[in-house]
Amino acid sequence: MVGPKILVMAGSLRAGSHNGRLAALIAKELTLAEADVTRISLADYPLPLLDPDLLATAGPPDNAVKLKQMLAAHQGVFIASPEYTASVTPLLKNAIDWITRVRERTDEPYAAFRDRVFCIGSASARADGGLHALLALRQILEVGCGALVLPQQINVGCADDAFDDMDNLRDEALTIALKDMVRRLIDLASTMPKA
Repeated sequence: MVGPKILVMAGSLRAGSHNGRLAALIAKELTLAEADVTRISLADYPLPLLDPDLLATAGPPDNAVKLKQMLAAHQGVFIASPEYTASVTPLLKNAIDWITRVRERTDEPYAAFRDRVFCIGSASARADGGLHALLALRQILEVGCGALVLPQQINVGCADDAFDDMDNLRDEALTIALKDMVRRLIDLASTMPKA
């Protein structure tokens, strides 16, 4: 039996991104646990900077609508976010901001963030592994968008050496925590309504 539909993305476009590797690892673990996984790159959904005047005159860009529909089609979402200046990347924040502005038919505000479960992670060359990005992302999702975010999160420090040649984590305790988090995401996403 196929598990819940779970969307996986990274808030980075950098070649060789630690967070891209983390997103790929999460997607692999979700697939092994029989979730129905969709992994996307925000590079495939380019967006202008959010501009209220542009929104008022032209409406949301097509890619914002596509991203909103992508979120709405999944019961769970995993986001890997790098840390920029003790927060999330402008790329990720802009995408979230645009998604919140999309209204289709009788959508309520923040509809794409409701009735699904979010899970977050970060990987950084720094020892703290992007902890500030996770705090900021949790605040954006929970407080700003009203989303349900798992308390479990993955925080990969010293990421230059954290992955082996097969893109698995070298640290056994961190690997166990990641697998536990994936299982929790699947379990909770399974209770969410299907799109």
